[in-house]
Formats: sequence, structure tokens, C-alpha cells
Amino acid sequence: MTATITEHVVTDAAGGPYALTSGPDGALWITLVHGGRIARFVPGTEATAHELAPGSGPMIIAPGPDNALWFTQNRAHSIGRLTTDGDLTEYPLPTPDCGPFGIAAGPDGALWFTEMTGDRVGRISVDGKVTEYPLPMTGGMASAITAGRDDGMWFTLNQANAIGRVGMDGDITVHALPTEAAGPVGICAGPDGALWFVEIGAGQIGRITVDGTITEFPLPDRAARPHAITAHDGALWFTEWGANRVGTIDPSGAVTVHDLPTPGSEPHGIATGPDGALWTALETGALARIG
Repeated sequence: MTATITEHVVTDAAGGPYALTSGPDGALWITLVHGGRIARFVPGTEATAHELAPGSGPMIIAPGPDNALWFTQNRAHSIGRLTTDGDLTEYPLPTPDCGPFGIAAGPDGALWFTEMTGDRVGRISVDGKVTEYPLPMTGGMASAITAGRDDGMWFTLNQANAIGRVGMDGDITVHALPTEAAGPVGICAGPDGALWFVEIGAGQIGRITVDGTITEFPLPDRAARPHAITAHDGALWFTEWGANRVGTIDPSGAVTVHDLPTPGSEPHGIATGPDGALWTALETGALARIG
């Protein structure tokens, strides 16, 4: 199957589109990690942007249960909340220099996030109350996080070479990966009830069941540097940051990859858009629509 891929410029190359999500207003919302902005884009119109503090490093963005967009500010060590009308609130985190990265809505009506350098995962209520839970190791580099179907939040531990789970009571379980130096980054809930993740260091896609059983699927190009992953139309789609491609893997492990039109476009985040198509953020300044 050959995918139809079209690119849409949303900023100059200095902006650095990193992650994206569908908002409750029918638009795509994008973090511009280098430009210190959050962009809003509706296909067929010009993107608009909301300014943040320079150097704040917005990374991952997710819709909240309150119809606002929530995002991590990795270098400002805070969580941001942005309404579709453009009202911005920022919540500094209690742990200094904690480097928040991943964020996702949980089953408890709050947002859960990871701290890359703080050795914690955290919870923030929609009114801004923060609770942090220490990890059972140091230097694990907690990265992406997602809600599982078991009422837990699952996250990658990039430097600990593991997948973690935190329950709503703050109890944390860690599952070591079979492959050394796999470097897990992106993670999502799959259509089969398991969690699927990418191993940027090993060039593999991983699957973990809620009881901790792990399966790994090597990619055709082990040097592709897979970065983010999302469920879409019954399969898992992922970005290959080092190979300028997007790929898909079905629950049986069959992989298909698709080249992006512009060389060196650096695909990062990937998500289903409000139009039902798949979109990926290209750090060089555009979004790619995969239809």
C-alpha cells in the first residue's frame, strides 16, 4: 500500500514543530519546541501561534478533560494550559529542573506527566494542583506517557531501558526490556488492549500487555530511529526520525514504511487529526498529512 502524503508549512524551520494533537475546536495544535510557541492549524488556512516565554521548550501537547490543551515546558520546568480562545496559564512544578516531557489525560479526570530529569511522574488536576511520585531509580529519563485500558498510566523509561506503570494511587511498577540500550521513547494504547512503544536505540517496535508480557518487532531498517507512535484505523503508526519515513505495524507485527516527500524533514510527533487522517510534525517547519 502506498500512502498519499502532503505537506503543509506551519512555521519557518526555526520554529521546530515537535508534537501535535487534535483539539476540541476541530484544529490541530502543535508545539514549536525551538520557537517557544504553540501553533494552531486548520488545513486550508494559515497557522496562528501563541507566544510562550523564549526558551521554554514546549514538548508534548494533549487535550484535557476540560476542553483545553495541556503541554509540557521542558526547559521552563512547568505545565502549560491553553484554551482554544488563547488564554494561557502556566504551573511551575515543585521539583527544580525536573524537565517535564510527556503528558496525557488519565482516567481520573486529571493530566499525568513525566519528568525526564526529576526522576518522577506527576499528576496535575485541571485546577492546577500537582502531585509527584518518585521513580524507583535515578537517571531513568521518564519520557512519553499514555493511558492504558487497565486504569493505569504507562510510560517509557528511556535510559532505564524499561516501561513503567503508575496506578491512580501512585504505585509504580517497572518492566525491564529484553533488548539492551533499546531507548524507548513514544508509547500509546493499541487496538488490542496492549501498550505499544518505539525503541529509538534498537530500531524496534515493542508491545507490552497489561500483565507485563513484552514482544519486540525489529524494523526493516534498524537505524531508522523510531520516535513516536499512535493508534490509527486498527494499526499502529510511527515516525522514523532518522530515516525520514513514517511506518505502520499491525497487531501481528507486519511492518510497512512510507518515505516522506522532503528529504531530512525530521518527523517527530504523530496523531490522528480532526479530519480523520493521520498527521505528523516535521521539525523543519511543516506538518505531513498521510491519507
